[in-house]
Amino acid sequence: MKKFTNPYFCAMGRKNTDKVVFHQIQVLDAGAKGVSVAKAPDGKVIFIPNVVPGDVVDVQTFKKRKAYYEGKAVKFHELSEHRIEPICDHFGVCGGCKWQNMKYSQQLYYKQNEVKNHLQRIGKVELPEFETILGSEKQFFYRNKMEFSFSNARWLTEKEIESTEDLGNRNALGFHIPKMWDKILDIQKCYLQEDPSNAIRNEIRDFANANNLAFFNPREQSGLLRTFMIRTASTGEIMVLIQFYENDKKDRELLLDHLYEKFPQITSLQYVVNSKQNDTIYDQDIKLYKGRDYILEEMEGLKFSINAKSFYQTNSDQAYELYKITRDFAGLSGNETVYDLYTGTGTIAQFVSKKAKKVIGVESVPEAILDAKANAERNNITNCEFFVGDMKVVFNESFIAEHGKPDVIITDPPRDGMHAAVIDQILKIAPKKVVYVSCNSATQARDLALMDEKYKVTRVRPVDMFPQTHHVENVVLLELR
Repeated sequence: MKKFTNPYFCAMGRKNTDKVVFHQIQVLDAGAKGVSVAKAPDGKVIFIPNVVPGDVVDVQTFKKRKAYYEGKAVKFHELSEHRIEPICDHFGVCGGCKWQNMKYSQQLYYKQNEVKNHLQRIGKVELPEFETILGSEKQFFYRNKMEFSFSNARWLTEKEIESTEDLGNRNALGFHIPKMWDKILDIQKCYLQEDPSNAIRNEIRDFANANNLAFFNPREQSGLLRTFMIRTASTGEIMVLIQFYENDKKDRELLLDHLYEKFPQITSLQYVVNSKQNDTIYDQDIKLYKGRDYILEEMEGLKFSINAKSFYQTNSDQAYELYKITRDFAGLSGNETVYDLYTGTGTIAQFVSKKAKKVIGVESVPEAILDAKANAERNNITNCEFFVGDMKVVFNESFIAEHGKPDVIITDPPRDGMHAAVIDQILKIAPKKVVYVSCNSATQARDLALMDEKYKVTRVRPVDMFPQTHHVENVVLLELR
């Protein structure tokens, strides 16, 4: 590809400093949060969305900081060989699937590089040869959970804004525009979740419009319809949860009855009336309207109940692959005591249980532990025990004395990584192996550095759970030195 060795730029805007156009800039790399990276003539980094490494573009900046610019491509001079045409009509506006314009093989390349860079730069630990990232067989329609928001003032395109015609109905059911909490893009077709997801969402919007049901206004805190969640399972079961802002029984039942009649395959139809300022449901009383209050997911013959508040990996197929890698890294023979930290609803614990003597799961969310115990009973698993509590408090010497020293610890913490007190306790216990599953390789790398004195990293394998995005999971095996 032709390289431009003498790029030039011209200044624009207030005092000729606020906005700058850089001409014929080559995009060099894929950066954090799905944006790409280039270099300005003055040596500063430029972060640019919706471009692909290898593109040559003119960039208009809209933010300037001491070490970098943020900008957008306003003209393309050359297109990268790794660029493809996005299939979604909403690409570039909705904020999801930011890598949909990049070949999947390149997405995997940049994800593996991100993990390697984090572990080397932040962790600064001795690393083995990385195992090849495990790509997803499905690059679209892979998610089992989607959440959408209602709005009575949908996001308008530039063409609509410039139009002199009456825009008519402004209702929307879709996604938040990035960094704009009150702006909703109306979604016609999303490529993340298999049907009937799109059909159910579009039917809800159409029926609500036809029957004059009020869409939410987040600024005025008014309207009937607030959010919509749909969960699907590999078993074919479907859960729909509609969140209402106003407690209007007549209109609520009008919509719910229509939905259940139109889609009798819905396994669980639920609702919540939430009139507080935010739309989180975890502190809300969820009501069952039709069916049962959970759906069933299945993996290697194990069945897991998923309720409206449950955490479950959102890519069911890749979750299975992730858990197989975790089990493989643990190298269980059937005689080990395994601790599963941050166990959630106990999926990993139960998945490895048939190859362990005993598994102890610990989780801070009481509802998750109730689910874990119910799932273990459903699956006739008798060698798993689950305990609720703050990890850094529960996971102490007396707990170890009561339940036995672990031979293997599996840990799958949230994005912030493990608390320092939990790491200290692992170092005191010194199990032979620690299998660390992470959705954030930066915090994982930080934790690996803290464990380096006693543990050597012997295996690393990234797993792509979210095609078309920059997100990546990573599994690391640490063995006692």
